[in-house]
Amino acid sequence: MSLVIKGARPYGEGEPVDVLVENGVITAIGTVAVPEGAEVLDAAGQVLLPGFVDLHTHLREPGREDTETIDSGSAAAALGGYTAVFAMANTDPVADNALVTDHVWRRGREVGLVDVHPVGAVTVGLGGEKLAELGTMAKGTASVRMFSDDGVCVADPLLMRRALEYSTALDAVIAQHAEEPRLTVGAQAHEGERASRLGYPGWPASAEESIVARDCLLARHANARLHVCHVSTAGTVDVLRWAKERGTKVSAEVTPHHLLLTDELLETYDPVNKVNPPLRTGGDAETLRAALAEGVLDCVATDHAPHAPQEKDTEWSAARPGMLGLQTALSVVVETMVKPGLLDWRGVARVLSERPAEIGNLPDHGRPIAVGEPASLALVDPDAEWTVRGAELASIAANTPYEGMRLPGVVTATVLRGRITAQEGKIR
Repeated sequence: MSLVIKGARPYGEGEPVDVLVENGVITAIGTVAVPEGAEVLDAAGQVLLPGFVDLHTHLREPGREDTETIDSGSAAAALGGYTAVFAMANTDPVADNALVTDHVWRRGREVGLVDVHPVGAVTVGLGGEKLAELGTMAKGTASVRMFSDDGVCVADPLLMRRALEYSTALDAVIAQHAEEPRLTVGAQAHEGERASRLGYPGWPASAEESIVARDCLLARHANARLHVCHVSTAGTVDVLRWAKERGTKVSAEVTPHHLLLTDELLETYDPVNKVNPPLRTGGDAETLRAALAEGVLDCVATDHAPHAPQEKDTEWSAARPGMLGLQTALSVVVETMVKPGLLDWRGVARVLSERPAEIGNLPDHGRPIAVGEPASLALVDPDAEWTVRGAELASIAANTPYEGMRLPGVVTATVLRGRITAQEGKIR
């Protein structure tokens, strides 16, 4: 159970060093003699980071195994440098009880490529009318500590208040899909000049911002932890900054696609670019990038959403919203944040690993690369590039908006507690 990573550069800093891992723990960093029988991973001066943590993944199992399974989604995650993912509750049946959340947790353990942590639904059946069995899920085998109705908003303020209040006793976080439903009836794209000209019913920025403002006030009143999913507008950044300055326990994520892509892609009429919340303006994307660098936005989460071909290869209005993200996230962060100088590699570790692990209550992930720490790691070639091909990704679905793009940064190996799970584009 020994592994030596030869010639790695932790956080991309300094001269290459060797990292010795024994029984899943880093035991030496420097010049290391290879123990007899140890596996050797030649890093060749590549960047070594803590393994990534995704707070927002749709693995579709149970119920939609035609689009993704815990097996295939775990493979995509490992290949993308992830060592832990949070599986959203909008499965079939919905993960609104311990029977489902424990099943997801057990399946993740059986596959063993990443730690799969189920997210429990806030309301029964995602219906927004009655609180789900939060306490039972928290006490189950999966020890659920994140609850979300992602895909739909907990729109009722009284219900949201009760969920936040209840979560404090469970040491849990409530993750909100911020969308005032009465403002988005029939919405198909970001409300603005381009959508109007092309004939798309608009999804206004205020539909997101108004819910975030409301929930920040509710969370502050309850002294509860609120997490805002897939922030997409500059106005939401303003609300979050205001709330954080006043001590509100709020965290927020941004997706890779909202960092890179904009509503200019509406011009293509290609439903692969349809997502919820929608792609926003270039100005919004610029603000999101700056807010991530500043720390107003805490982390990057993929919102990995596989869909079957018949759900995306159709007219725009009938297409399901969502994009693949697990295998492309690191590269998009490099393109949007590292190359422009907004983040260094320690910053990448912060937004892809450290902060999401803290938000998700994962004490064994997002840890420093240091002696005595768990060896869940990602090795990245910062100089390599690759061309995205949906058909070549590990997911069952292929709905990537980056099809044919040349992106920088390649995850060359992923290590989960001292065991290599992915190497050179293949699952181990």
